[in-house]
Amino acid sequence: MAKGDWIPVRGAQGSHSRQAHADMPDGTYEREISKEGFFGPAAFLHHRRPPTGWTRFEGPLRPRAFDLNRLKGAQASPWGAAVVLHNKATEVRFWKIVEAMPALARNADGDQLLFVHQGRGDLFCDYGRIAYETGDYLYLPRGTMWRLAPSEPCAILMIEATNTHYRLPDRGLMGGHAQFDPAMLDTPQMDTVFRAHQDEPGEVRVEIKKRSQVSVATYPYNPLDAVGWHGDLAPVRLNVRHIRPVVSHRYHLPPSVHSTFLSDRFVVCTFAPRPFETDPGALKVPFFHNNDDFDEVLFYHAGDFFSRDHIEAGMMTFHPSGFTHGPHPKALKSMLVQPKVATDEYAVMIDTRDPLEVGDAASAVENPAYVDSWQTG
Repeated sequence: MAKGDWIPVRGAQGSHSRQAHADMPDGTYEREISKEGFFGPAAFLHHRRPPTGWTRFEGPLRPRAFDLNRLKGAQASPWGAAVVLHNKATEVRFWKIVEAMPALARNADGDQLLFVHQGRGDLFCDYGRIAYETGDYLYLPRGTMWRLAPSEPCAILMIEATNTHYRLPDRGLMGGHAQFDPAMLDTPQMDTVFRAHQDEPGEVRVEIKKRSQVSVATYPYNPLDAVGWHGDLAPVRLNVRHIRPVVSHRYHLPPSVHSTFLSDRFVVCTFAPRPFETDPGALKVPFFHNNDDFDEVLFYHAGDFFSRDHIEAGMMTFHPSGFTHGPHPKALKSMLVQPKVATDEYAVMIDTRDPLEVGDAASAVENPAYVDSWQTG
């Protein structure tokens, strides 16, 4: 839907604010209904009671919560990692690895994004070596051969851009250096550690994933034997601590402002610590919304998740398109006044245009009571 393609409406009724997410009528709770995520036309309704104040919720639209910490067993190959969520445009896995991968991996299905939830080590690939640590995004262009060599146990969220690629969001009026300067994107180095890795003796297997099936090419040498490269395509590393979130002290900005990577049918956003809004009338918690055009996934990485109750690092929530959601009841006590000056949470959000399916592994670590966490009765 291009800008301006929707039916033009300008209207208002009853008691309402003039500014979204601020100066609501006393004693009301705002709910946003919008198109195109948060980029299209929107209406802001003011309710006398929280829009999620149900006593029971039944049916397949229910929200889901998964404790990925409970997934058992490390996998030597990323293609053995548990599939948590998937559709035709993306595949989300959660991978635990404790030792160096015995084989190389190559994704022929699409670009790969690795988010390092825990651990550190080295990534070896066609382009050289790059060290990684907790909080790193590692972008791997489609077709790259690579392996991880952890120096400590790692837990990694994998997000595939199936049959397409990743790009950076248009930062518009903020300019191309907002949120993070492209100079912060580190590329691999062909250093002495990489050259030593090239000379390891013996056969090397390359596990190639295509259409979710794995083929294996075996070499009598390490095929990561390039001696140089140049161009404008390469893996990159970006740590969440280098992201400088966009903030407004008078207005609660929508989550789309935290977009980090875009693909054709989904977006990856990063929530990083930021100051709370200071304007007395501005919302200081996420606003209630339907998110009717996208499924919404949140992976909780670190910190105090101020709008959620009983959510810990390593957990993931899934709110299907059409499900009205917002802060949990305890968070509403701080809707207009926060006890702290800033958030301290890190989280990865994935918003998908197409409905997601839940993998068997995720169902096995689900908290079925999550839907009840909004209950007020």
